[in-house]
Amino acid sequence: MKTLAQWFIRRRLITVLMWLLALVGITIGATVAGSAYSNDYDVPGTESGTAETLLKEGFPNLGGNSNSIVWHTDRGTVTAAGVEQRMNEVLDEVAELPGVASVTGPYGEAGPGGTGQISADGTDRISEDERTAYATVTFEKSAEEIDAVQAQTLVDTAKAGETGGLQVELGGSAIAKTESGSAHLSEVIGVVVAAVVLFLAFGSLAASLLPIATALVSVGIAYMGIELLGHAMTVADFAPMLGMLIGLGVGIDYALFIVTRHRTGLKQGLPPEEAAARAVATTGRAVVFAGGTVCVALLGMLILRLSFLNGVAIAASLTVILTVAASISLLPALLGFIGTRALSRRERKRLAEHGPQPEPPAGLAARWSHFVQRHPRLLGGIAVAVMALLALPTLSLHLGSSDQGNNPSSATTRQAYDLLADGFGPGVNGPLTLVGELDGAADRLAFEELGDTLRATENVASVGPVSFNGSGDTGIVTLVPETSPQSQDTSDLVERLRADVLPAAESGTSLDVHVGGVTAGYDDFAQIIVDKLPLFVGVVIGLGALLLLMAFRSFAVPLKAALMNVAAVASSFGVVVAVFQWGWGSELLGLGSAGPIEPFLPVIMVSVLFGLSMDYQVFLVSRMYEEWLETGDNKRAVRVGLAETGRVINSAAVIMISVFLAFVLSGDRVIAMFGIALASAVALDAFVLRTLLVPALMHMLGGANWWLPAWLDRIMPRISIEPPADTRAKMPAQRTGGAAPGAGTAGIDTADGAEGPAGLVR
Repeated sequence: MKTLAQWFIRRRLITVLMWLLALVGITIGATVAGSAYSNDYDVPGTESGTAETLLKEGFPNLGGNSNSIVWHTDRGTVTAAGVEQRMNEVLDEVAELPGVASVTGPYGEAGPGGTGQISADGTDRISEDERTAYATVTFEKSAEEIDAVQAQTLVDTAKAGETGGLQVELGGSAIAKTESGSAHLSEVIGVVVAAVVLFLAFGSLAASLLPIATALVSVGIAYMGIELLGHAMTVADFAPMLGMLIGLGVGIDYALFIVTRHRTGLKQGLPPEEAAARAVATTGRAVVFAGGTVCVALLGMLILRLSFLNGVAIAASLTVILTVAASISLLPALLGFIGTRALSRRERKRLAEHGPQPEPPAGLAARWSHFVQRHPRLLGGIAVAVMALLALPTLSLHLGSSDQGNNPSSATTRQAYDLLADGFGPGVNGPLTLVGELDGAADRLAFEELGDTLRATENVASVGPVSFNGSGDTGIVTLVPETSPQSQDTSDLVERLRADVLPAAESGTSLDVHVGGVTAGYDDFAQIIVDKLPLFVGVVIGLGALLLLMAFRSFAVPLKAALMNVAAVASSFGVVVAVFQWGWGSELLGLGSAGPIEPFLPVIMVSVLFGLSMDYQVFLVSRMYEEWLETGDNKRAVRVGLAETGRVINSAAVIMISVFLAFVLSGDRVIAMFGIALASAVALDAFVLRTLLVPALMHMLGGANWWLPAWLDRIMPRISIEPPADTRAKMPAQRTGGAAPGAGTAGIDTADGAEGPAGLVR
């Protein structure tokens, strides 16, 4: 690793140019190719997935994206001559827009001069009080193929029909593209806050800018790479933003650890090139290990075998790989350019006048470490109480997918959603589609009679006419529930249809009816996640525990880490449930109304948090382990480890929290959900678990922290997170329960009076 770092430092101009060339090249490629994202929740083999497949095969003309134009008046009715004439003119103009396949409205044929593309389908598009009506606009292409400009043209054309007494709103997946917030503001805020924290930590403008530059270059390449990846596999439209969120957080953090180690080398009197090379050779190895664990955890999503999550996993992993690569190549090259300016002017002056000086732990970190040592039970109890209290809302976690009813109240999609719910009932925003496979006249007759059965079913508001395709082998009927798409009652209706109503209707025939639609699809997707979640969590946490067991030769360390991971996930989910599902402050934050939690959030959260928790666990416990190996004094080991790594861990946590919270301003509910979840998890992990609960438990356990049976120590592989030390005081074997303490070290460099992975001098 050191040789590689020296190559990058000596050829720093070539290294920087290579990274910039890669950024420019992939940006051009992504711009030319364009994006091809797809939010495909369909799971082959499920009821809703089968219904979707049959619908596409039997009714290919229904493949275009549909959106709604909703108008409402408080003065008179929508059937008044003036309103009808005005909206017919608007719908005529909409029908003429490029890419629009059809417009279906409530008034029948268009008025004078109309195009005739507005067809009548009864008065079901006019509310009972005749104050609200809607039309359906169907595009020729799917939502993924419709760009924001085309959607905005539709919005502008429809909104032109508004008058003082007539409100016009639009809803649909294509319309939502006109409301997607820009990530640029959130990026800028996150980066600015990170730069301020880095400057306060380093006191050097040059040193504080390098982690920012490294992260921006690597994340920029990853962002464009994810756009290209969308042409090769299913990639969700939030994957680039999620990758950027993770990449900026871990990228700046990784660079922070390396720059801190580099600054330590400079303070010890090393030449800049040697200090940078040693930083990469020591802390850089820990960064590679930490980044590797994040990637392994993210790629663990592949075991779920869901195409929707496969693209997210690979996209996020690509971002982490590039941030790690930039940290060990681009960053040392940039450190070579700035030389001793990585230190502040005062630090350079002190070094020139007095030479290298030891920097013993002092300040708040040292005082806090002593305080934890004196009151481990009290502080440990407080930490457990805080985590348990925050985790309580997780017990009411409801997985589902938010819709436009959860958008901010000012959004046209939200207002269209509310107008439809008020005028036609909440179920109209999420109708269920029943698709039947027919084989003969008996099946056709049974399917035609299905409408009467459905109308008599509890929680069914209305049932549309039965339709058959040209070959007569597929039939569809639309059912509108009395409750909203996100309601548990609607999910119960789906289950009742599948378990009781439809089997009875199919009895005695070969008819096979499948329930699809928004709620059915989300419920099926969520159920797949829930069924596989225990296996996924077990594999991810088990893998982390195994890695820590091999690195620290201890049962207690990985066991505590596993419990901490579970605690961090549960408590952060409690925060997410309170904000998004219960709606505590969601409208105030501009995140819309309360709604269910996205079903894929637990999986991605567990993956990301596993990696981030491993980072902090390694940086904290490695320093404790080093001190334990040298002194055999558990109290001293925990006290010194916490004092010397606490400041860096806290600085890294503040940066991550700032970056994650900044993405709440992105305007995207899913990304905001990730931002709050990750920010709360990192805050709890760094400030409650790693600096309070973990050291408190380690003080209470004493020497048992480092116990490992001798027979297991002999047969277990060894992991070296950093290069082995040249010299280390050895302790008697009996102090670790039979395993020689020097035999299974985490490989933390203590030669040259060095440091633990966090890059702090003892």
